[in-house]
Amino acid sequence: MSDVQIPETSHDVTIFAASWCPFCRKLIGDLEANGTPFAVIDPDSEEGQAKNANPWIESVNDGNRIIPTVLFSDGSSMTNPPASDVAKKLQELQG
Repeated sequence: MSDVQIPETSHDVTIFAASWCPFCRKLIGDLEANGTPFAVIDPDSEEGQAKNANPWIESVNDGNRIIPTVLFSDGSSMTNPPASDVAKKLQELQG
């Protein structure tokens, strides 16, 4: 799936998450609690940035649509990470 386009974002941390997902809600709540800035894209939406989200999510998760999947500004990603790992990666990007 190397021809899958990375979804466009202008944020250092973008979380692909849905409101019905308990793992997504936990990650978002933990990031808000520790003050880590992020953007959220709902891959269930068919609008705007979400259009390319599902093929990309599947491409970085061995063909599976797993959320939350986090995209960083350097093009790297994490699947269902703890908030501490996201905060650490953000510090590296800003460092």
